[in-house]
Amino acid sequence: MSRSADRTTALTGPASTELPDTAAPDAAPDAASDAAAADTAAPAALAARSRLARRRDRRVYSGSHPVLFALLCATRRRPVVRLGRTVLVHDTAAYREALTRVPLDRRAPGTTGGAAVELLDNGLLFDQEGAEHRSARRALAGGLDAAAQERIRPHWQAVLDRRIPAALAHGGLETVALARELAGVTAAALTGATGCPHRLAHAAAEAAAHAARDHLPGPRRRGPGAADAAARLTALLPEARDAMVAVAAVNTTVAALPRAVAWCADAGLWSAVSEATAPALAAELLRLTAPAPLLPRAAAADTTLAGHPVRAGDRLILVARHAARAHRRTPADDPAATQAVFGAGPHACPGAGLARAQLAAVLLALAPHRPVVARARVDRRSALPGYAELTLRRRPS
Repeated sequence: MSRSADRTTALTGPASTELPDTAAPDAAPDAASDAAAADTAAPAALAARSRLARRRDRRVYSGSHPVLFALLCATRRRPVVRLGRTVLVHDTAAYREALTRVPLDRRAPGTTGGAAVELLDNGLLFDQEGAEHRSARRALAGGLDAAAQERIRPHWQAVLDRRIPAALAHGGLETVALARELAGVTAAALTGATGCPHRLAHAAAEAAAHAARDHLPGPRRRGPGAADAAARLTALLPEARDAMVAVAAVNTTVAALPRAVAWCADAGLWSAVSEATAPALAAELLRLTAPAPLLPRAAAADTTLAGHPVRAGDRLILVARHAARAHRRTPADDPAATQAVFGAGPHACPGAGLARAQLAAVLLALAPHRPVVARARVDRRSALPGYAELTLRRRPS
């Protein structure tokens, strides 16, 4: 087995059948000490630590979005499932087909584009059609390429260098607060905002939480604070059209980083983190945690999807978590599954490279300390499944 395969197996556990996606009891009181010992453990111990990592991450879903989680679990064994006018898509190939071949209504209520239009009167990248959509995405992708990452990197590296050693030396590091600061400085660098990064991150999270009400299956309710949340966000940005870029950057980062770090700590993977391995580990952790677990879309015309009829106006729930095979222990060797957490084709996330690079930097900054999870509390109000609090401390000596 190659070193790359060894690392993937350490992350996912040995190849086996599909894991049950049910809420598990809390880990034993000495789980942190057990996770700390896993860095030098035998393969069987690493497999046990991988199961611990999965159990904790499943509790993020069952705690933050229990109804949605139950629905996805109940339907996941079928590639495509129709529930009235809603079509749930779990299969990797069908997921990609939905994003690359099925005509999509970019402004339909309950979709990302629809939420952008309703919340912000501006759906740039999310509600545009055809050539306009492709042109706008190419322009944004150019601002997120390798050169742009190197331009932004000093902003997030300064936060890591300042926050991590000091916090771990004095009791503990609150990674959700760290992720929020990283997201704020990154969003500010991307949009040119000059105000407080903390305020920008908070405003983007608040706007996303309101928008998420239209994204999830079930009754959709709009709170009276939605317009105010949008106004607070756009007031912090040079241009209103930057609002959805800030929302995407902040909420994905705040959801993804703490979950990936918790997985790394629980699975005892710090000894596997190096300059050479961090990019691959970051990509695999993002696949396993699937920060944006579903993509809400709507069909714009009658068509078929994986052989199933789809009607114009049908709501499509594209389950990125299952398309990425994050719910299975078997490593995903299919590049389409690995990419699924970032979409596909013309609807692929242009910030994927930036997300992977930033997580790799976080892993490299934490690895010398080999921290363990001291406290974890699920966020029950956020747009994406995540933690309200995730505190790390130095590993026991």
